[in-house]
Amino acid sequence: MWWVKRRSYFLFMMRELTSVFVAGYCIFLLVMIYTLGRGDGIMGLLASPVSVVFHALALPFVLYHTITWFNLTPKILVLRIGEERVPPALIAGTFYAGWIIISLIVGWIVLAT
Repeated sequence: MWWVKRRSYFLFMMRELTSVFVAGYCIFLLVMIYTLGRGDGIMGLLASPVSVVFHALALPFVLYHTITWFNLTPKILVLRIGEERVPPALIAGTFYAGWIIISLIVGWIVLAT
């Protein structure tokens, strides 16, 4: 395996592998929406051992995917104010701040209901 020999190649391939877990989680969410639409309870689906194991596996992969994506954003999104370029740390920091704020809002909604 050629990609194991260099750290940068290995990290790139791991990031690509995380896409499989992101897609799997999207499918899982679609199944949950489908069961909600039918009026079935989803607690049995969420409490099943397969679901718990899948979530435990998917969480670190999805977090790695998200973090690497936010770190790549300043390289593909070059913003300028006049002639001056916005610092890459500010661009990535904005995404991280948005992630934290949205997570807090969702957590508050979930805990409030």
